[in-house]
Amino acid sequence: MITIIDYKTGNLGSIQNMLKKIKVESVITSSPDKIAGASKIILPGVGTFDQGIENLIKMQLKDILNKKVAEEKIPVLGICLGMQLMTLKSEEGVLPGLGWIDAETIRFRFENHAEYKSPHIGWNFIRQHKESRLLQDMYPEGRFYFVHSYYVRANNPDDILTSTIYETEFTSSFEKGNIIGVQFHPEKSHKFGMALLRNFAELC
Repeated sequence: MITIIDYKTGNLGSIQNMLKKIKVESVITSSPDKIAGASKIILPGVGTFDQGIENLIKMQLKDILNKKVAEEKIPVLGICLGMQLMTLKSEEGVLPGLGWIDAETIRFRFENHAEYKSPHIGWNFIRQHKESRLLQDMYPEGRFYFVHSYYVRANNPDDILTSTIYETEFTSSFEKGNIIGVQFHPEKSHKFGMALLRNFAELC
C-alpha cells in the first residue's frame, strides 16, 4: 500500500490512476493518523514552493512526515514540487524546505532565449549517474514528461540519480537512502512512468 499525501496541491487522481493500472494499491490522505501507519509515501505537488510548505504546516503534516522519513526511514517519492520541497530552500520563496537532502531549488536562467523557454514543458531524456532499483528495466531509453520553471541543484554529487539537459544540465532525480525525488511526472510518462512507479512500489 502506498500513501499519497494530499496537501491541497497536485493532481493526486492521476497518480492513483497510474498505480491502479499497474495493480498497486494506494490511498490518498491528509490525515496525520493514517500517515503514521504508512509503509511508503508519495509526496506529489504542483504549484509554488511557499504555498506547499505552508499547507504542510497548516495541515499538521510536516512533523509526521519528518518522523516517517527522517526517523523511521520509510521510502518516500517526491514528484515535481514534492521533490523541490525536500530541499533546503527555493528561489521561488522565502520559507525553508523540509531539508531532507542537501540541495536548493533554483530558477531556470537561459542564455538562448529564442530556443529555450520557461517553463520546461514536454518529453525529455534522463542520464543515469548511479545504479538504482528505481530505474530497472527502463534505461537507457527512458524518457519522461516535464513541466517546471524551477529545478533542483544537488550539492552532493553522490545524491544525483539522473540528470537532464535543457540548455543546462540539471538534476532530474535524486536518491539518498530512502529519499527519492523526481522532477518529471511519472503519472504522465506512459510506460516509463509505470515502470518507475512499479519499481518504487517494490522497494523494501
